[in-house]
Amino acid sequence: MKAEKHPATPDGRLAWVDLLRVVACALVVLAHCCDSFVGAFDTDRTAFISGAAIGSLTRPSVPLFVLMTAILLLPIPESTTMRGFYKKRIGRILPPLIFWSIALPVLFFVYYHFVNPTTSNPTIAVEAYTVESIFRKIWLMVFNFNFDTVPLWYLYMLVGLYLIMPVLNSWLTKADRKDVKLFLILWFVTLFIPYLKLFAPHVGYEGNFGSMEILGACDWNAYGTFYYLSGFIGYMVLAYYVRTWPVKWSTSKTAAICLPMFIAGYAITFIGFVTIQNFFPGDYSYLEVIWYFTGINVFMMTFPVLIAFSRLRMRPRKWISFLARLTFGIYLCHFIFVYVSFDIFNAFPIIPPLKIAAMAITSFACAAFMTWIFSLTSFTRRFIY
Repeated sequence: MKAEKHPATPDGRLAWVDLLRVVACALVVLAHCCDSFVGAFDTDRTAFISGAAIGSLTRPSVPLFVLMTAILLLPIPESTTMRGFYKKRIGRILPPLIFWSIALPVLFFVYYHFVNPTTSNPTIAVEAYTVESIFRKIWLMVFNFNFDTVPLWYLYMLVGLYLIMPVLNSWLTKADRKDVKLFLILWFVTLFIPYLKLFAPHVGYEGNFGSMEILGACDWNAYGTFYYLSGFIGYMVLAYYVRTWPVKWSTSKTAAICLPMFIAGYAITFIGFVTIQNFFPGDYSYLEVIWYFTGINVFMMTFPVLIAFSRLRMRPRKWISFLARLTFGIYLCHFIFVYVSFDIFNAFPIIPPLKIAAMAITSFACAAFMTWIFSLTSFTRRFIY
């Protein structure tokens, strides 16, 4: 069964996907604007609650980006070889990854060393910004991202998805609907694993040799029972499923299913994030578990958004398509503007939600402007597309 036709832009882009890209990108910027307020959990409860409430609302952002990647790239044309796919896709990721792994630490150093060395941001240690730290952060990019390049974690992960995509594509193009659905059911089970790990110690599980991993995973084996079926790969298969076998629900049925699902997912995410520290006093590492992008509650927020947007029969809009083309660049460079805008708006006596909103609008606009500047020349364009 073929996918339904949707209004497309002149270059073949789906109009609803363009809109969803802009929304997802705005949610990413908004999420990072909440970080400094969430970081005040021990000092300012109002700021923490505000950051947690708004930040919880933004959790579908990254899953939506993964879903759109699969919608646009799967199935891969039969004429495309694995080598050709890797060359085109990964080849486009490496220049931005290398450039922004250098540029962001330099920009943070300049800002905190020369422009504003007295920031009140609770997540920043200004004294850590030295010339030596810049070079250390840059060369260590071969291992992983760092604080200054936090958004780039997505690029490392995206390369991994690109590596498996041709293999996944070979199966998807031959699998029938029942087989794909079975995969999604198994993946759905993995969405509960983070909470199973939280629950296990409360019923007597003591781990193995100091490791609290479950289902076969331990210090010498990271690959447990569901490892190969878990993670973002499930969102890619979900996108293929929805695109190949579109949901045929009526508007009323869609609202009756998706709205309560989203509200329930958000309630679990927000309330869970705020209250989980009561179960693990003094250990704030567990806070992020509720915000995992591959947890059941975030899925409950992401799926309704995907279904709602996929039902849109909107006509292409030039301004939406323009912003959609800038979203990757906005994602790459917005992080420095988030911290600059915090220092600007934190000086004003306004409530935290308004500060967060002002920060998000300012950061998005500045990042969009920088991305547009980069798009004007062929040399700089390779760092944003």
